[in-house]
Amino acid sequence: MPIGPTVLVVDDHELVATTLVLGLRAEGLDARTCAPVTATAQEGPGLVLLDLDLGRDARGRRLDGVTLVEPLRARGWTVLVLSGTADRARVGAALAEGAVAAVPKAAPFPRLLAAVRAALAGGEAMSDARRRELVELHAQRSVERRALAARLGSLTPREREVLAHLAAGHRAQAVADTFVVSLATVRSQIRAILTKLGVSSQLEAVALYRKAAPPDGVL
Repeated sequence: MPIGPTVLVVDDHELVATTLVLGLRAEGLDARTCAPVTATAQEGPGLVLLDLDLGRDARGRRLDGVTLVEPLRARGWTVLVLSGTADRARVGAALAEGAVAAVPKAAPFPRLLAAVRAALAGGEAMSDARRRELVELHAQRSVERRALAARLGSLTPREREVLAHLAAGHRAQAVADTFVVSLATVRSQIRAILTKLGVSSQLEAVALYRKAAPPDGVL
């Protein structure tokens, strides 16, 4: 029978979560799955294996595992991130929030198990050098996002709406139809957007918008 601290697996992919739980229980750990929406209501102590990409809630809003790290720690949990994302800055954000380490979801089970045991024992589940690298990348990306947000803040509300439509792949005529204005008006707004952002093309403007966008993709 599994004994010791509880290990919660928080992942929106039921098959992945169940497979991990079965593997951990086979190693004698008291592992169980937990839905993302109820994770922060659970009382520690113990360890949470937390995926960063948790799908969407009932309203269609993106669930970002990074936002769960601090509330979980406040409940007494140690957090070990399962990083399926290729965005290393997001992993760094989770570490900055207090996660003890991150392990790729694609890592072999023995590597994951070793990280779990180290985290449960209060040992080193991740090298200090790797942690610093990811946290510093997150800090750098945050500075860049704030600078981009300041540039985007120079746009009027309507110009931001136009840029959002362009970023969604809509052509100028479609934007004009949406706002019931002339194509010339939209083109004038696009020129104003390019001037204020200091770029020379719609592609550059869209790239800036997407780079500044939060995880749910909406500014």
